[in-house]
Amino acid sequence: MTADALDVVIVGGGIVGLATAYRILQARPEVRLSLLEREPELATHQSGHNSGVVHAGLYYAPGSLKARLCREGKSALEVFAAEHAIPIERPGKLVVALTEKELPRLAGIRERALANRVVGLETLGRDQIRELEPHAAGIRALWSPTTAIVDFRRVALAIAGEVRAMGASIETGREVTGITERQGALVVATARGDDVVTRNLVACAGLWADKVAEMTRDAGAERIVPFRGDYYTLKDSARRLVRGLIYPVPDPRFPFLGVHFTKRIDGNVWAGPNAVLALARTGYRRRDVNLRDLAENLTNRGFQRLARRYWRTGLAEMWRDVSKRAFAAELRRYVPELQDDDLVFGPSGIRAQAVDPDGSIVDDFRLGGSAHVLHVRNAPSPAATASLAIGRHLAEAAAARFWAQ
Repeated sequence: MTADALDVVIVGGGIVGLATAYRILQARPEVRLSLLEREPELATHQSGHNSGVVHAGLYYAPGSLKARLCREGKSALEVFAAEHAIPIERPGKLVVALTEKELPRLAGIRERALANRVVGLETLGRDQIRELEPHAAGIRALWSPTTAIVDFRRVALAIAGEVRAMGASIETGREVTGITERQGALVVATARGDDVVTRNLVACAGLWADKVAEMTRDAGAERIVPFRGDYYTLKDSARRLVRGLIYPVPDPRFPFLGVHFTKRIDGNVWAGPNAVLALARTGYRRRDVNLRDLAENLTNRGFQRLARRYWRTGLAEMWRDVSKRAFAAELRRYVPELQDDDLVFGPSGIRAQAVDPDGSIVDDFRLGGSAHVLHVRNAPSPAATASLAIGRHLAEAAAARFWAQ
């Protein structure tokens, strides 16, 4: 093995990769670690293009990694933010049922949330909803007062500061192009033309999770499908219509939560997102097209089966993507006073969603790897909330695999 090999390389400079580096160094400060990020800056994709919600854990299947790590991660995030003077607000979340038909699903969410030990939950009637959100519709709602908001990119950069202070290197503009094994070490090739040699590797590659897994000959069955979500922002004059977070009761026939209203830590209010296939892995704009990415998705049997299963919902999402009037009409179901002119087209995000060959959305966090490699194969929401807990989980897995041999 090369004498100057690093102990660990982290691939991916989003909040999960940074939190993993942080947790590994906390447990083993002597480790020689380097983090490689393909972009010129850290946390520029999912970590920097999310709604900023610190989730309490309402929706997740009890006993799942999501449920467990969301609860742990939320507590750790709140402590970290306080220690680093990062503002967190707790406007709370209302999950609103508009019709009697939605009440059984709302009750099911409450049961899950209680099983996940979410604190402070209340079931509210029509008048109580108006007390919290005077302009909201709904006949019943689940109130989660501990749901919070934060700037996750600011959190990620603070974690990066801690990682650097512990002596690790963080290198941006270092796209990984290949990983091979040589003389008992892993040789990580980069687009810059220089190799990095390491004994162990943890891949937190987000939108490129499946691609990096293929480089280590450890590709799972799932493939990453990028879904773009567009938000509108409320004009200053319309912000009075929303005090906190207003969410629908999720439709179990579709894997996403549906459009909602989110107060931001900067005082803005976002409305959305929709969910449509992105035409590139980093296709934040409608006109962003990468023919190779698009071809891979359209020929992916898992995506084809997913599209056949949800084609009606998919068409509705696509229509709302191009029609502001249709988008506003959906939002008006929850805030009836909202006018089309109250909305300004805002930011977009890309969700790196793993899809199995049978067309199933991978709902939980999914991890994998081998003796000297760990992969985060799927880390959708609430990955930002859970990042410090995911990092601890991976650090423990690293200790068991990398250093116990």
